[in-house]
Amino acid sequence: MRSWSLCGELFLTAKAQRPAKMSQNMSRIVIAIGGNAILNPTRGSPVEQQRMIDETCREIAQIIRKGYDVVLTHGNGPQIGNILAMQEECGLVHPQPLDVCGAETQGMLGYSLQQSLDNRLTEAGIKKQVTTVLTQVIVDESCSSFENPTKPIGIYYPENRALRMMAQGIKMIHDKKGYRRVVPSPEPLQIVEIDLIKKLIKGDATVIAAGGGGIPVIRKNGLLVGIEAVIDKDLAGSLLASDVGAEVFLILTDVEKVALNYGKENQLDLDEITVSEALRYMKEGHFGKGSMEPKVLSALGFIKKGGKRAIITSLDKALPALLGTAGTRIIA
Repeated sequence: MRSWSLCGELFLTAKAQRPAKMSQNMSRIVIAIGGNAILNPTRGSPVEQQRMIDETCREIAQIIRKGYDVVLTHGNGPQIGNILAMQEECGLVHPQPLDVCGAETQGMLGYSLQQSLDNRLTEAGIKKQVTTVLTQVIVDESCSSFENPTKPIGIYYPENRALRMMAQGIKMIHDKKGYRRVVPSPEPLQIVEIDLIKKLIKGDATVIAAGGGGIPVIRKNGLLVGIEAVIDKDLAGSLLASDVGAEVFLILTDVEKVALNYGKENQLDLDEITVSEALRYMKEGHFGKGSMEPKVLSALGFIKKGGKRAIITSLDKALPALLGTAGTRIIA
């Protein structure tokens, strides 16, 4: 069984196929929006989700106004968890496999983000087309997460319900908030639609791609086949950022800064850290698995593939973080 360090080192050091260099836009930025940041798994509603999306897109419109060439991606943890919970409660229809549920959330959130950002750009007097690409991502079929799922998704369950689900073979984890389903989260290797995404960017579109980390697929006999998993959106976002030649990779989540000793009396918020410092803190166990650790890991992957800056901050601090007054910056 592979530990984080081996899977992580594979992500950081893999000599993935690098595209031929596009004409580099030094202000290109990939923004990854956390699924948990726009929908609280326990008390979220469609109205709250849309409100958070509208606020985020208002911030993104200001970033575009500043001259950044923006590409968007997003998570889907609460949303795909809700779909699974509805399937469990209904019992009247056949449940859909996890990759299909991921495609559903990619379309749903892509629609909401696309419409909201289009509206915010219109309000700001910016004429720019926004489009969503339903994106497949090839994953590592041998990743240890298929044997040892660690990716939490969806709602928290009470103990009696969680115990019944675990008796049925559903993997769960327990933390201070309760029980939550975990699923495989293999490493992303290649974005299937990357050439189309680059053409759309070249045509001056603001593209939303690889939503929810992308639909996980593998190749069998040269053909694409879906697989039951959820790809971490930050790792897929890092791959997307490298592939489109971004200078900055901005990860938006529900906390303003990365911290050491998070949630403890001696919590220390970090303004800027180097790759070597981040690796040391990760090995010391400062970053939660399934939460902050993959964000830091994806930031490191982006920097190691030639990115200039990776930034982690909250939804409402996107523009200040780009200007250096908020968030945690990770540099070489």
